[in-house]
Amino acid sequence: MHDYVIECQNLETAYAASLNRPILNGINCQIKQGEFVVLLGLNGAGKSTLLRSLVGLVPIERGTIQINGVTMNPRTLTAIRRDIGMLFQGGGLIRQLSAIDNVLCGCLGVRTTWQTLWGFGKRDRLLALKLLEQMGLSEQADQKTAQLSGGQQQRVAIARALIQSPQILLADEPITGLDVIASQQVMQTLAKLHSQQGMTIISVLHDLRIAAEYAQRAIVLEAGRVVYDGPCNNLQAQFSQV
Repeated sequence: MHDYVIECQNLETAYAASLNRPILNGINCQIKQGEFVVLLGLNGAGKSTLLRSLVGLVPIERGTIQINGVTMNPRTLTAIRRDIGMLFQGGGLIRQLSAIDNVLCGCLGVRTTWQTLWGFGKRDRLLALKLLEQMGLSEQADQKTAQLSGGQQQRVAIARALIQSPQILLADEPITGLDVIASQQVMQTLAKLHSQQGMTIISVLHDLRIAAEYAQRAIVLEAGRVVYDGPCNNLQAQFSQV
């Protein structure tokens, strides 16, 4: 067991002319197993870029990323991704598919081409139904996701991310565009995964109050650098709106 599930050292992305600097400009951070961490900062600070770099979606020019003690590179990326679930902004669902079929799509990354051609087996479908039930969506399993509310769609997306049984869940602005009730439902779902299953969760947020309510720790970025790394309970006293 490694002390940290995620270690980032001196991360730097390519130079961004629009910002007159790299988006990530020397990021150092470590995250332990079972932490609930939020990434905060103004637009352009590098929050989503940092999150996406942890699954190899953003190329790093300098520095290193280690996940569970394994250094990320083209040879190790597939194995690293098996331990990570990703929740994209807006859910990233296929609206024409049913909720259960969207959840099953979360299996595709770990299946061979032949397995994909044969379709999903009974065990996969039962697991998908179980995950939807945990999200309070068993009655919506066969509905097209286009017919679901924003909050329901985001919980389908969480179930899709969980079908691979990841150790780490990354959530990129999971409540953007949702109303207050739906936002609470999504954040409570993440909090339950953290408290009951011990899952490591890293989420990009914009609301200091919500961060303080649900997360243990905040990493605040400014101009591609870490300007705060500590408890969430005193954020509003230290920062204005981020």
